[in-house]
This record gives sequence, C-alpha cells and structure tokens, in this order.
Amino acid sequence: MTILIFQQNLQAQKEIIGNVEYYMSYSYGTSNIDYEKLKNDVKEVLKGNLKPDTKNIKAHSVDSLTIYRTENLTINKLSNHVYEHISYLNTDDYGKVGCNGMLVINENKGIVFDTPTDNKSSSELIDFVTNELKSEIMAVIPTHFHEDCVGGIQEFQNHNIPTYATKQTIELLKKNGQNFSKPIKEFYNHLTLDIGNKKVYAEYFGEGHTKDNIIGYFSEDNAIFGGCLIKTDGGSKGYLGDANIDKWSETVRKIKSKYPKAKIVIPGHGKSGGIELLNYTIELFKLE
Repeated sequence: MTILIFQQNLQAQKEIIGNVEYYMSYSYGTSNIDYEKLKNDVKEVLKGNLKPDTKNIKAHSVDSLTIYRTENLTINKLSNHVYEHISYLNTDDYGKVGCNGMLVINENKGIVFDTPTDNKSSSELIDFVTNELKSEIMAVIPTHFHEDCVGGIQEFQNHNIPTYATKQTIELLKKNGQNFSKPIKEFYNHLTLDIGNKKVYAEYFGEGHTKDNIIGYFSEDNAIFGGCLIKTDGGSKGYLGDANIDKWSETVRKIKSKYPKAKIVIPGHGKSGGIELLNYTIELFKLE
C-alpha cells in the first residue's frame, strides 16, 4: 500500500513537546509521537498551562516528512528542495539493508544521486517524481560503483534519463561486468548541472569507502549527499572490501572544510543529520 502523508510542522512539534521521545526512523520515516497527546499539549501550551520542555530533543535530528512508502521504497522530504529516497538491499553479511539516495527538485526539474537498489524501486521513484511532484528527472548520478548506487540505472535509461559518472566509476563498473544499454556520460572530479535557476554539484574529494566515491551538494539548502563515504551518527564502519581507511578521514575533512555550514547531510545508510555526521566519520576513521 502506498502511503501519502500531509505535511506536519515537525519543528513546532519538537519545540512544544520535548517530553515525548522524538526520533525519525530511516526505515519507516515516522516518529513515535502520540498525536492525541500532542494536540492536547499544544492546547495547554497555548493556554499557558504547560511550558515547552526541550531537554530531550537531539540537536542532530533532521526534520523529515514521509511522503511516499511501499515495501520497496520510502521517500522523505527533508527541505524545500531535497528528498531522501530509501530502498533495500539483501546482503549476506548485514541482512536487509536500507540504502539512501538524494533527490533534488527545483522548478519541476530533478537530479537523483544514487539509484534505488533495483529497477522496480527505481521505477517507483521515477513514477513518483513524474506523477506526484510533476517534475522531470534530468539526470541520475551514482556516487560509486557498488550495487546500492547503480542497481536501477537500466530503469532510468529505459526512461531516457541520462547517467553521469566519474571516469573512475565507469572503469570500475566495466571491470565488474556491469553493462548498460546506453553509454554513461563521463566527468572527472567535478560536475555542475542546472535544475531550473539553481545548480547541483557532484564532486570528488578523495578515496574512502571506495577509490571513486563522490558526494552531491545543493547549495540552496546546504545539503550534502555523502553516500557510503559518510556514516550515520553512531554507525559502524560497514563494508571495507574496497576501502582506503588510511585516506578516509582526510577525504571527509576536505568536504567539511569546503562546506562547514552544511545543514543536511545524508549518509549512504542510516539516519540523516547535519555536520555532526562529517565529524563522526572523521573520528571513526581517524588514524592512531
């Protein structure tokens, strides 16, 4: 069943109700707020009978609104232009894993960073953007060569949506036997694409999770899509089979140095946050 949820003012909820444990689940995109209690507490606050309590609010929470959910795909709205798409990959080592990507929409044009994990979930994302957001996807950009970034490329190509990837990523895809019906458009360390009157950036800062990992950035909302290069707060190091752990922290430091005021940071897996995700990743891979 598809679920469409009308917008809630999450910031106001957090300011008013601090004694309710607040969290956003990246798997389900919902919060465990008792909305009946919330409505009653709001009335009491407005009457002056209840003082807002914010001591339990986590500073790293990113407001999100689940606007679409099926068993294959979840889409959360994180800001005016930025959406997080979450699909799922069955793995031998980690079981069923939620895999994040970013969608940026402006003036009915969109850019996708990392495809959903397969063609079916990618088809759902394309249909949602087309039919619900009334927008056209102009490009899809995988942040590295692993399956959780490229699993739906063929579906995008079936819809004549071009794929852009670095020379390194294209070479690694070919090396691993990944072939697609249409050629991938190649760039080197930096790509700028227009969506309406705004720009979206894809940039390479160095090795980490893989030697080809890049990030996405949208300056209007100070949003970074870190992909698997960036870890969720408290997350593990994850799969290291293609990693350069000696360079990982240094690479993320470069990202933080260029974008020190990032407000939204989407990791490859787990909950989104802010600049603290960069700090956590730097410390996680810090050389002794």
